[in-house]
Order: sequence, then structure tokens, then C-alpha cells
Amino acid sequence: MNTYHKQYDVLVVGAGHAGCEAALAAARMGCKTLIVTINLDTIAKMSCNPAIGGLAKGHLVKEIDALGGEMGKNIDKTGIQFRRLNTKKGPAVRSSRAQADKKAYQYEMKRVLECQENLDIKQVLVEELLTESGKCIGILSQTQTAYLAKTVILTTGTFLKGLVHIGDVSYSAGRAGESSAEKLSESFLKLGFEIGRLKTGTPPRVNSHTVDFDAMEIQLGDENPRPFSFSTEKISQPQMPCYITYTNEKTHQLIRDNLHRSAMHSGRIVGIGPRYCPSIEDKVVRFADKDRHQIFVEPEGRDTDEIYLNGISTSLPEDVQVEMVHSIKGLERAEIMRFAYAIEYDFAPATQIKPTLETKRVENLYFSGQLNGTTGYEEAAAQGLMAGVNAALKVRGEGPLVLNRAQAYIGVLIDDLVTMDIREPYRMFTSRAEYRLELREDNADLRLTEIGHRIGVVDDEVYQRFQVKRQLIQEELERLNQTMIKPTRDVLARLKEVGIPQIKNPASLADLLKRPEVDYTQIYQITPSPQSLPKAVEEQVEIQVKYEGYIRRQSIQIEQFKKLETFRIPDDFDYKSTRGLKTEACEKLAKIRPRSIGQASRIPGVSPADISILMVLIHQKRKSGLSVAS
Repeated sequence: MNTYHKQYDVLVVGAGHAGCEAALAAARMGCKTLIVTINLDTIAKMSCNPAIGGLAKGHLVKEIDALGGEMGKNIDKTGIQFRRLNTKKGPAVRSSRAQADKKAYQYEMKRVLECQENLDIKQVLVEELLTESGKCIGILSQTQTAYLAKTVILTTGTFLKGLVHIGDVSYSAGRAGESSAEKLSESFLKLGFEIGRLKTGTPPRVNSHTVDFDAMEIQLGDENPRPFSFSTEKISQPQMPCYITYTNEKTHQLIRDNLHRSAMHSGRIVGIGPRYCPSIEDKVVRFADKDRHQIFVEPEGRDTDEIYLNGISTSLPEDVQVEMVHSIKGLERAEIMRFAYAIEYDFAPATQIKPTLETKRVENLYFSGQLNGTTGYEEAAAQGLMAGVNAALKVRGEGPLVLNRAQAYIGVLIDDLVTMDIREPYRMFTSRAEYRLELREDNADLRLTEIGHRIGVVDDEVYQRFQVKRQLIQEELERLNQTMIKPTRDVLARLKEVGIPQIKNPASLADLLKRPEVDYTQIYQITPSPQSLPKAVEEQVEIQVKYEGYIRRQSIQIEQFKKLETFRIPDDFDYKSTRGLKTEACEKLAKIRPRSIGQASRIPGVSPADISILMVLIHQKRKSGLSVAS
């Protein structure tokens, strides 16, 4: 065994979306960082849908950006269509989504990595974790070279014993056309980690010249697209159209007739697939009453003819895939360029990691991304960022950064993973966030940029722009609350002119803006701000004024939540020797070892009665001065 001549502070295994964010965060925080990947040409590759964001996922991307991450900036540069979803609903559930130029996204992220100070990039296949006295000290490559580091972050995606399935054909691969990592899982098992199997899949890609787009519904991007990154001033590149078509009864009958040939339905796949992004076989079986399913026909880039058929992920044999695609309106003569497939891979249930993403069993080892059982680029990138931050903080000898459920969707994501013992691919939804009125896309920078700058991920230039924005918002809120208007003849005439209902008593501009039928533009026409305000500032001011009552009520709930979160449970608390707790609660608490009463209360199988007993016992032992461990 050879030892590489450099030693690192942080070593990241895998250069997918989690790995890129982890490596960039650690390097930007001043740590000597190495990122290794099986193939340098597939850095930040979009294995499935070439898109970023979507419902709740857009929130994650905004938070990644607010904390100094790269995903938002990269999609702003390389996106080919931008759309904001749920625009007719409240601001809490509005989300951004962008179709990416698949190759441009990869190349731009690779360029960013290559230009990053403190960061080395190497093409290496990792086969073993190196440990010493219960601590991870590096990795061993296929060529028997040891790379040593103070901390190691694993972001292995679908590559751990990856197995591709197409009909009755199966072969080892991390992705179609790429080798899998066969030996690293064995290293996990030797260290005592639990390993499970999950499954995901991807649809066929077809040649655009063989698609009849005139037979489909066109779907255009937003006229004035919104950037993902708070530091992007404007999306200037031209957008490309997407299209919509549907499956039909002929499609469904074809699938039903061939279910026995589907790798998933024939029982050949043992891994659990994503509940919220099922294969077309699953859709036809589970939703038998539906006579059609929507398909989004999406280009994969500006300089390619490949079209992604979003909505018909499948593991059916190639001959059936051809018939299935040809049964769909607009795709009757479509030529498949890449066949769909399902992929099975190893993952490590996330109850084995702390909220910092460091493993409980091996110190200085961090798990991130699909390895923890998530699905989606955005969920992976969010974990990667936090793993990189916490590894760097540990190297610097500082306390960890753990975002709670009231601070960020990232906090919700990680808390769910480490608390709920999830055994199927996890996907973020707005419904998972109890405090989603506070956790909006539009205020991610107001919630998190201060934190990002404090730990060294957000640079001074970005932070200064943020401070200016925050000050403008505060000044405008004060102006709206302090500026009073009276129902004089001139004022009433002006209100009528701009379409604001009449007033009978003196009112502040903020009071007027709270009315559902009034928007900020009308207020500005009555009494304009003394300075020109950016659109983002105007939007933030309007949301904060209109939803002030709701936000205040949620703030009260958040304060109650914080009390339970700050009620810490000692790390060495002996649950199994504690009287009064149910057996199931003892087992779950001992396995997960929650940091706080708040986290303990969210563990399935732990009842409110168990929580009450736990709080009393901790109080009693603290009061008596005894150790809370038996």
C-alpha cells in the first residue's frame, strides 16, 4: 500500500450534487480538501431528470444558495427554461423550477470545482475506509493508494453495488454505462454499519427529430424568469419550450400485459422504490381508475437532440418500451436513444448518523446524499453542504452547525432522516415543514445568509449586498407603518384613482397594504418610497405586511418548539434502565439517541406520555445533582 504525499483536512468521496457542495463548502471554509470520483467527466451529472427545483425542492436550492452553496448559481447560468410553481397559492408554497442544459450544468460545476482554492480533484475508485481507534483517517483506492484526511465525507449516490435492471436483464453499474463500487459496502459492514437496498429508475430518452411536437401541448417558461441565486441579477439566456402529452388506455393495456416482464413487478428487484416518483408500471397498477397519466416532454440541452420523457420511468424490456412509447400521442414514430432502466443500490439507514451527518459508529466519518436514503439532486446537495460545513467546523475545532425545523427546510430534511428511521427513498414536500409560513423561498437569505457568513461559506461581497437588502426592507417596513394618510378629499380621490377602496378613518400605508385587494404597486403610487427599491425588496415587504398576523402566530409556535429543542438529553442517558417508559419507546430512543426532548417527541413509537416521563426523570436527576446516566 502506498500513501499519497499530501494529507487533507476533508476528503469527499463522490462528485455528484452532494459531493460538489460538500467539497466547495469545506474548501471555502479554509480546509485543504480533496474530492475523488470514479469519472471526472461525470461531475454533477444529472442521472435522471435534467432539472433543478420543483415543489419544496426549490426551497432547498434557495437555502443552499443563502448558505453559500453553488447549485442555485449554476442552474441560473445553465438553465434553459425557468418556471415558478404554485403562483396562485400563498407565498409559503410557491416554488421555483428550472430545466437545465444537462451537459452545460456538468461542465460549469466542474469548472467551479477546478478553480476553487484549497480543493484538489482526482479520478479514484474507493474500495475501503481506513480507520484507527474508532476514527476514520482516510480511504484506500483500487490501486492500493491510501489518501489520508482528518475527516471523510461519503456521497456515493447509486454506486454502492449498483445493479441496473431492464426487463429480465441485469448488470452491475453505478449508472447506465458507468461502473459500480463493489467493495466499499463490505468496508461498511466490517465497521458494523447496517446496509439496506433501495431502487430508483429513469425513463427513455428519444430523438427530437422523431417527435411530433404539434400533437402536444406546449409549455413555455416564465416571461420574466426569477433567478434561483440571490446573487444573480437577471436570467438573460433564451428559454426553450417543453411539451405535455399523456398515456392512454392502449399504453396501460400494453403495460398490464407485460407486468410479468417488468423487473420491479416480477420480484427480481428487492430494493424499495420512491413512493412519490413511481414507475409507470406502478402508476398503472396503483391508480387503475385513471385513464391517462401526464408526461412532460423536456429537452436535455441546447446542443443535443435528446428529449427526456418525464413520467414514464420503467424497468420493462426494450421491445415493450418501444411499443409503449409509440402508443403515446406525438411519440408514434419516436426513436429511443437511451432505454429506461431501474437501478438498485446499497444505502445506510440514516438513524446511524447524528444531526451533523457524522456517523455515530465511526468518528470523523460523514454520510450524505442518497447514501442516507434520499432521492433528488436538491436533497443530496443540501446534505452535502451541511456535511462539508460540519466536517470543516470539526477540523477547525469549532462547534457543529445544526439547523432546526424552524430555521430551514434543510433542518426538516435532516431531522426527518435521523429521527424517523425511513426505509424508502425520501423526498422533500412543503407539507413536511410545520413552520412553512416562515420557511419561504423568498426569505431564505434573511434566514440563513448571516449564518453562512459567520462560518465562512458566504463571502464578504455577497454578505455586503445582503446587508443592503436587509436594511432596505427594514426601512421600507418602518415607512409603511409610520406614514399615515387621512380621508381628505384629495386623498380619497387619489385612492379611487389607483383602485384602493375608500377609508373613513386615518390609516397607515401598512394598514392599506394588508387589504387582500391592494398590492405594493398601488401603495407606491400613493406615496412612493424616497429611493428606488429592487423588486425582491418590494416583494419581501409586501409579504411581511400582508401575512404579519399569520407570521406572528407561527412565531409563537416556533418559540414553543424552541423550548423543547433546547431541553437537551444527555448523550449518555440510559434509556433501557429507566422505569416508566414503554418497551418500544426505550428501544427507539436507545437506537436514535435524540439530542433533545423535541427530537425525541418526533420519533415514531414514542408517545406524549413517554415524553412526559422522560422530562420528569431528567428534571429530577438534574435537581438532585445525580448523573442522568444509570
